[in-house]
Amino acid sequence: MVGEKTVTKTVRLHNRSEKPDNIVLKEHETVTKCVNIEKELPTFMRGFFAYLKGNVLPMTRLAYLTDIRFFCQYLIEQTGLTQAKSIRDITIKEFNEIMAVDVNMFIDYCRSYQVEKENEIILYENTNKTLARKKSSVSVLFKQLYRDGLIDKNITDAFDPIRVPKPSEREIKALQDDEVMIMLDAVTTGSNLTPKEHQFWEKTKKRDKAILILFITYGLRLFELQQLNVSSFNFNRGEFKIYRKRDKEAIMPLNQSVTDVITDYLENERADDDRIVSGHEDALFLSLQGKRMTERAIRDLVKKYTSIGLSTSRKAGYSPHKLRATAATSLIGRGNSIFDVQALLDHEQVTTTQLYANHKKNVKRDLVKDMEWELERKERD
Repeated sequence: MVGEKTVTKTVRLHNRSEKPDNIVLKEHETVTKCVNIEKELPTFMRGFFAYLKGNVLPMTRLAYLTDIRFFCQYLIEQTGLTQAKSIRDITIKEFNEIMAVDVNMFIDYCRSYQVEKENEIILYENTNKTLARKKSSVSVLFKQLYRDGLIDKNITDAFDPIRVPKPSEREIKALQDDEVMIMLDAVTTGSNLTPKEHQFWEKTKKRDKAILILFITYGLRLFELQQLNVSSFNFNRGEFKIYRKRDKEAIMPLNQSVTDVITDYLENERADDDRIVSGHEDALFLSLQGKRMTERAIRDLVKKYTSIGLSTSRKAGYSPHKLRATAATSLIGRGNSIFDVQALLDHEQVTTTQLYANHKKNVKRDLVKDMEWELERKERD
């Protein structure tokens, strides 16, 4: 009905599992986003929705559905392949007439495109890695439609290949030990911060240091750290609990450095209960507004401090994932077993961990240090 108001329902959690409430709510939030996108897509994709729900992780499911929604929007706005005005109105007959060349043109479009909004034009540039994911999303959709007998042929074999560098071909980006020390010195003393950054540092330095120490000690993933609770830590046992991908629960041992920075933060800086927003009382890392820190806020914090360690611009600072790489290379560089490091970082395949073992942080520097052509020329002069 016209003028009918949308009622936002409050989520009440009745949690009888061993998972903390915030983990359950995070999963619910992701699944809800998936369901909402599915409502926008054509109903003939129901088999595809069921396949994703039963076979991939919620975040992967969300990424695939987002890609498919974008593909459908592309069909409407950039092609003559459908007469539909809205995504949900696209028909299976129209999908059955899509050819491999049409999908290849979509992937090529995704390399560089623009979106016009009311007051701005946003330019998008995507890497081959992003294009490969979009191609994968569309491929899974067309294969599922073919399996369900909704389209006449499987066109995915004719999709253009996208070359993505093999992991072994990529440069491992990680902080060196001296850069880690510069980063930790900055968060400890406030050195090399701008005046505005220094104002925030005065209020959050113990929190920030605890975050960085956790990243470089355990190689935690961003979502693993962001979802930590005060109740995750058992200092008497010297351990804390994290929730990894695929609902895996892991117990991590505490060392003295981590114990010191966490307790220092809890006892001397973290907000009192009366200044914490309801529902966030157990969150370990809080914003100045008394809420659980967002992944974006943690990412920005890491980029700021790593940029100091790297002596580069804030924009060129490293992501939390590169601190994960820092932990891996540092652990292996200290002579630890590859298999032990694999277990700590939760790599599914040991070959992933071996990439960090093969990475010799100073190999290029060692190769060129004796090739000082200009210095030798000056010495001869």
